[in-house]
Formats: sequence, structure tokens, C-alpha cells
Amino acid sequence: MYSKEHLDYLKKKKKELFLIITFQILLIVLFLAIWEILVKYKVLNSFLSSSPSLVIKTIYTLFKSNNLLKHIFTTLYETLISFSIGTILGLLIATILWWNKKIAKIFDPYLTILNSLPKVSFGPLLIIWIGANQKTIIIIALLIAIFTTIINMYHAFTTTDNYKITLLKSFKATKLQIFTNVVFPSNIKSLINTLKINISLTLIGVIMGELLISKQGLGYLINYGTQIFNLNLVITSIFILGIISYLLYFILEFIEKKITK
Repeated sequence: MYSKEHLDYLKKKKKELFLIITFQILLIVLFLAIWEILVKYKVLNSFLSSSPSLVIKTIYTLFKSNNLLKHIFTTLYETLISFSIGTILGLLIATILWWNKKIAKIFDPYLTILNSLPKVSFGPLLIIWIGANQKTIIIIALLIAIFTTIINMYHAFTTTDNYKITLLKSFKATKLQIFTNVVFPSNIKSLINTLKINISLTLIGVIMGELLISKQGLGYLINYGTQIFNLNLVITSIFILGIISYLLYFILEFIEKKITK
């Protein structure tokens, strides 16, 4: 049984969460309502700014023509593939750098340079080397996200509580045992936080790639809508991207809560 104080605390937390969610919903509803009213009364030009009702109509048109899900699934597929490869490779490289300090010192300046370079600049080269296809889009997104994983996780690994590591060393634990029992478990939260950043970066990379070369996906819809001056299509695609980005972030938050428990 919970104590009265604990029950009061839980009730307070639930009330606080309810208020936060309510205000979040009210803000988005208010924003959409003001946007719709400004367009209706000609304060904003519907051709240049679209409106919530026009966005809904565009979504319905895309869905009716069987194009909506195709473009959403294309972008999601490219994002999840890039994200998965980037996470696995980034973790592996960060582990190697932690494992061998000499390798870390050798590659440190190169990682800094590569991380600071705008990855879109590799786009034309990748198109020439690999071709104007889905592989190029995935690699562009991978390049944008992977260095964040490497740098963040390597930093997290190297700042693990040294007392715990020393304790295991005193019991003659191997480097593998130290990594699997202390270093990696201690940095699960850092990993989740890195993944939250990476999912957004990967989505940005995919959209950049689709803007350059794709014939499918939400980035393609944005590019196509811009070319034919159909801003309803552009804003609708951005709106859908916002929903996808939030859902992916929400899934990672859900995973974090489960792991924390």
C-alpha cells in the first residue's frame, strides 16, 4: 500500500501532466484556428500560405489517388534504414575508439572535420559514384547522423564512473567484462538521448536526399510542389513530416520510459 503522501504526490504529477497535455493541444488548435481565420478573411493569401482546410483537402486528394501512403512509406523506409545502420555503425566505432585510446587519438581530428562538414555537399559526388537512386539518399542521411552517434557515445563511454571501472579492475575483470557490465549499461540514457537527436537528423538527411534526386517520398512532393507552384502540396508534405517526426520521437520516449523502469 502507498502512503498518503505518496498518493498525493502521484495525484499532483497526474494533474500536472494533464495540464501540460491540455495546453499543448490548445496551442496547436489555437494556431490552426487563427491560421484558418486569417486565410478566410483574406489577411493571408491562400495561394502563398495555404490553410488547414486546404491541407486536409490535399491529404484527401493524395490518399484518394493512392499516392499518400506510397510517399510516406518511402520516406519512412529510408529514414529507418539510415537510422538503424547509423546507430549500429556509430556504436561499433565509438566502442572501438573507447577500447583503443591510440586509435581514438589518431582519428579524433578527422571525426571533428567530418562532423563539421555540410553532408549535402557530398550529394553530387554520391550521385556520380552510386547513381541517382535510393541508396544515395540512405547514404546522405547516414552521413548526417552517424558522426553524432560516434562522438556522443564515445564521450559518454570515456566519462563513465571511474570508481566502478577501478573496482572491476581490482577483481581482474577483462576489458570486455568492464564494457558489458559497467560502461555500456551506465550509458543507456545517453544512447537514448543520442537516438532522439539522430532520428531527427536522419529524417532531415532523407528529405535533403529526396529533394536532390528522388521520384518518391515527402521530399519529392515538396520539390514537385515548389516546381509547379502548388504550395498546398508543399505545406501538406511539411505538415505530414512534422507528424512523422513527432511519432518517431514519441516511440523513442516510450522505449526510454520502459528501459528506465
